[in-house]
Amino acid sequence: MSNNILPVDFESFADARKQGFLDVKNLKDQGKKVVGMYCTYTPEEIFIAAGAVPVGICAFSDETIAEAEKVLPRNLCPLIKSSYGFALTDKCPYMYFADLVVGETTCDGKKKMYELLGEIKNTHVMQIPQSQFDDASQELWYKEVLRLKERVENDFGVEITDDAIKAAIKIKNETRNLLKEFAELSKLDPPPIMGAEQLKLNYGQLFKFDLEAKNAELRQMIDKVKADYDSGVRYVPEGAKRILVTGCPLAGVTDKVVKAIEESGGVVVVYENCIGYKPIAMNIDEDAEPYRAIADRYLQIGCSVMTPNTNRYDLLTELCRDFKVDGVVEMVLTACHTYAIETANIRILMQSQNIPFISVETDYSTSDAAQLKTRMAAFIEMM
Repeated sequence: MSNNILPVDFESFADARKQGFLDVKNLKDQGKKVVGMYCTYTPEEIFIAAGAVPVGICAFSDETIAEAEKVLPRNLCPLIKSSYGFALTDKCPYMYFADLVVGETTCDGKKKMYELLGEIKNTHVMQIPQSQFDDASQELWYKEVLRLKERVENDFGVEITDDAIKAAIKIKNETRNLLKEFAELSKLDPPPIMGAEQLKLNYGQLFKFDLEAKNAELRQMIDKVKADYDSGVRYVPEGAKRILVTGCPLAGVTDKVVKAIEESGGVVVVYENCIGYKPIAMNIDEDAEPYRAIADRYLQIGCSVMTPNTNRYDLLTELCRDFKVDGVVEMVLTACHTYAIETANIRILMQSQNIPFISVETDYSTSDAAQLKTRMAAFIEMM
């Protein structure tokens, strides 16, 4: 599809996870505390305000799954098995250096895995309500945010001041605004970059720990992409079918889905899922009481754990319209029951908008790469 000539700046984000191994070790050597996170529901502002370094530790590789399966059942979500396997084997520096690991009850598999993880790592589990709209659920989540604050203060021997939490909210809002501005560049037709490059940045920015420097780099990247586009540079051909990707968290080996789409005449213009638009769609109210504002914002993330999950449907509708989507591809990980069951509602939603839709189930192997390409080629050909 593309001529593979890409802004050199993207390599900074593509290599960020590997470079971050050294960065996080240096930060530990400086006496910084490190907090490992699994989910976009985890309010990292609390860790930032405590002077700690938050880092994502979800795993997207089959490298340690065999080791995990000595303890966990084989018919379990690969993300859970991979994440636990990296904890068991100490093959992930981020997990190794984590002073605290924060999990959340987004699915039954995860919450039982966290019990086992707690035997080998200092682990805190946030109890997520299954609804976003009733008063009891909102109050439960608010109390969970306060409980996390207290755990961080006690474990790290710090006091999180009002000024610190407000500053953390502000800088994270700035990051979300920049990521949203970057994502929305792909509203252009043709979009300025391929979806694979967008995914590199979305994932890579998670491993840049100097927040002010990261925001400056994002600003520079956005300006560079805009300038290239305005000067007539095109990396995506006219007429490429515009695809939205939704479903389970997407990174690592599952980029085979993006590769199949973009080798078949499509271009991913927006990712709705966790490493995409979903976690940046809303900011935290900087004028409200900080912890209530944090709770209110994070609880509204549209994950399939919620019932009903109308926030996901509303966001998908908005993104399909604003990005002028030609088709929607859902990626569901094997044994992820909430997303697999919700597929029926997403299909109905897309049918109501006359948007072609396909859902694919996959895992962390590469054995289905050829089949995925065949299916994506047929899906795009019919548009």
